[in-house]
Amino acid sequence: MIFKVYFQEKLTEVPVRENTKTLFLVGESERDVRTKLSKRGYNIEFVQLVTGAYLEYEKQNEDYKVLEI
Repeated sequence: MIFKVYFQEKLTEVPVRENTKTLFLVGESERDVRTKLSKRGYNIEFVQLVTGAYLEYEKQNEDYKVLEI
């Protein structure tokens, strides 16, 4: 499954919409995704499963790249 992760680059950063970054990651569950990213020091705001029409829409974006950790 593919998940979209909204995050801040540093754990100490306060979540601000303008500084929020996103990435796509392959994982089995939300817990699996959070575990894979735990060593990177991200302040994870939200993890969302991406499927169906939403996934097709995201694939059209030039910044769409799926990480496999």
